[in-house]
Amino acid sequence: MDEAERLRRAQRRRFIREHHPDRGGDPVEFRAGLRRFEAPAPAAAPARVVVVADQRWPVSAVSSALRSLRRRRRARVR
Repeated sequence: MDEAERLRRAQRRRFIREHHPDRGGDPVEFRAGLRRFEAPAPAAAPARVVVVADQRWPVSAVSSALRSLRRRRRARVR
């Protein structure tokens, strides 16, 4: 969760604590405020795409072997 999402959630929780009808808040104002928080958040910037050239045979074989070793090491239960 990014920083903007954490901030938005914190603001929503603060609003609910301060304006909830069970704590003496106005029900109409509470519903209007919740609708404001339910509006979709602005879209994030699209992810960057990085194009990587194909690796030559020896390099790809070594990197494949390393990936296999890492997977095996993680899969062990001790």
